[in-house]
Amino acid sequence: MSSPTSDDTTAAAEARAVPAFSLSRRGLLGGAAAGAASLAVLASARPASAAPLLSATKDPRAERARPASALSSQQNAFLFLDARLDEYGGGTQLRLPRSYAGGFFTTPTFDFVSSFAYDDALVILAYLARGLRRDVTRATLLGDALLYLQANDPLADGRTRASYQPDNFPVASPPRPLDIGSPAAFTGNQAWVGMAFAHLYKATRSRRFLAGALRLGQWIRENALDVTRAPFGFTGGRDADDNPLTFKATEHNIDVAAFFTQLAQLTGDRTWGKDARVALSFIAAMQDGTDSHLWTGTNPDGVTTNYYPIPEDVQSWAYLATRDRRYAPSLTWVTDNLTATDGPYTGPSFSNTDTSKVWFEGTGQLALALRTRNAPGDAARVHQLLKTLRTAQREQPNGDGRGIVAASSDGLDTGFGDLYYSSLHTGATAWYLLALTGSNPFRFSRWNGLAR
Repeated sequence: MSSPTSDDTTAAAEARAVPAFSLSRRGLLGGAAAGAASLAVLASARPASAAPLLSATKDPRAERARPASALSSQQNAFLFLDARLDEYGGGTQLRLPRSYAGGFFTTPTFDFVSSFAYDDALVILAYLARGLRRDVTRATLLGDALLYLQANDPLADGRTRASYQPDNFPVASPPRPLDIGSPAAFTGNQAWVGMAFAHLYKATRSRRFLAGALRLGQWIRENALDVTRAPFGFTGGRDADDNPLTFKATEHNIDVAAFFTQLAQLTGDRTWGKDARVALSFIAAMQDGTDSHLWTGTNPDGVTTNYYPIPEDVQSWAYLATRDRRYAPSLTWVTDNLTATDGPYTGPSFSNTDTSKVWFEGTGQLALALRTRNAPGDAARVHQLLKTLRTAQREQPNGDGRGIVAASSDGLDTGFGDLYYSSLHTGATAWYLLALTGSNPFRFSRWNGLAR
């Protein structure tokens, strides 16, 4: 997940007199908040039998010309992603979509436009999930933009950064310098971009995406692998000043386990599978022996467990990434302990810090995980979660009838030092689409073939 941070805000504020925001959980989720708060910057297979829940029309121009009320929820969500991607360019021009829009992030004097790499990866994966030719074209274009950013990074070592400024994307001739919003290179973000590249390679067979994924995988190996301090696993990456982040995050290790497994499948190189098992061993070490939920990770010493807060996403992601029955109870833990009701909306909150508001990104994640688990009662739970998201799409005051906002109300406290707001969000919309199509981004599935 991604959200604006102090670092992103500092960079923007210096250039655009932007008001301060908060730290991002993607930089804090490994260690105790007090210790990690010193970080200056933010970063945030569909089952073979599954079929899309909603259909799409074949003429995108006809879709765009029709009001939201005349289209399906799925069609509207894809049109929202289309509009975000086309906000700063068109045609074959490389470009990035802003992550958040409206509400708290848009005022008469301020407009927050950062594009978070994690969100961009999700947009790619959502497009590939539907898999129409125009979707694959858009996913490929956004993938090429991320490849450009990787190839032109100032440190030129294979990394990508937490966020970029899409309104200043270097499309001029000669190109402008990269406008990096948040320069940290968090391990989980590298893995998400890598998974997007891996899925693009599966969908298009364009080897440039496999090459980009391998560069990201090697960067993670060189900068995050820790087989010295037990529990062994992968650390947080590098901060804004390129200093090592020594905590280990359960979320990051889930991301790495899935990404490295994909690399092993694509290349036949067993060393990727070996390193994936290191990440898997860390995930297992973070599971509570009493009720089976997962802790957030370790403190900065890389050894002692960070017990608070307990987030939703690692519970859903551990099951989605592994399909291991040992993590199935973690989904029940979410429904029992993190369910929030806020007006017409019911779904998971971000963590046990604040269960007064619904986190819509997590609602999509949980819906997909429960759909995948398919235990007794899960179908009804999925129906209710998707109903909440459709209601938010139609009725949220800060919405547009197409996209999904990040939270049911402003000020959702993550417990990691940052807040979510009721503002339109590409990441929340993409997770909704992944849930609708039953597409598991952590695994390869049948839709990863040649573009339809």
